[in-house]
Amino acid sequence: MRWTLKTATIVLPLLTLPLACGDDGTGSTGGSTGASTGSTGDDADPTTDSGPTTMDSVSGSSSTTNDSADSGSTTDPGSTSSSSSSSTTEGIDMGLSFFVTSVGSGDAGGNLGGLEGADAACQALAEAVGEGARTWHAYLSTSTVDARDRIGSGPWYNAAGEMIAADVASLHADGLSNGDPQHALDENGQEVPGNEHDILTGSQEDGTLLDGSTCDDWTSSSGGGQARVGHSDIPMNPMFSPSWNSAHDTPGCGPGHLQQVGGAGRLYCFAID
Repeated sequence: MRWTLKTATIVLPLLTLPLACGDDGTGSTGGSTGASTGSTGDDADPTTDSGPTTMDSVSGSSSTTNDSADSGSTTDPGSTSSSSSSSTTEGIDMGLSFFVTSVGSGDAGGNLGGLEGADAACQALAEAVGEGARTWHAYLSTSTVDARDRIGSGPWYNAAGEMIAADVASLHADGLSNGDPQHALDENGQEVPGNEHDILTGSQEDGTLLDGSTCDDWTSSSGGGQARVGHSDIPMNPMFSPSWNSAHDTPGCGPGHLQQVGGAGRLYCFAID
């Protein structure tokens, strides 16, 4: 919640009195959808399409925040200004510091443009919901850095204001909200579809690099490589791993390879500050 302190000055014949006016806005609380995604596990239907939007269409964009301006008119002290309230609740302003991307990599498959491109995708989606003031990183390991070492220190909260993890140690010991899949929300507060629950990580369960499973450090969309993915939900089939960050490898790095096993090239994004 952000509070804005405004001062008004009343000029009298002999003295000037500063009067403090508090913004009476109340932050909105986004609710978790709480609905089961009906995960299909690793044999998800590869034909399901989440929509035409991909990371390429958002990574280069920037959002404009339209804050309400003070018109200068006098407001009855007993009333609440609707424009003032809307400025504190516009978008998602609840300390959002973790989300799953609402869009995937599309035709790029495992070629995210390296860590720089993946981070830019997280940043653009965060900006779209009013959280661009923070620095966002994708949870990805490469040959030069482990995912756990590039996401800040926590704590992290989802779009519903629920704590995902208190720190790096608990994140990797207990998983996302102790394994509750309804907390792995995208930046808009929506759950990830079950047939897209594979999230790119390139990591082992402790958040360190799984060598050979990063699509050539996230620069390849060929069929020769592979990517390690985690599950954003707990698969209904007990044969499939419930690990949020290291469930299995994909059969290749092309978009079809990701879709074949239940993915769309989505990412976990963390605010590092």
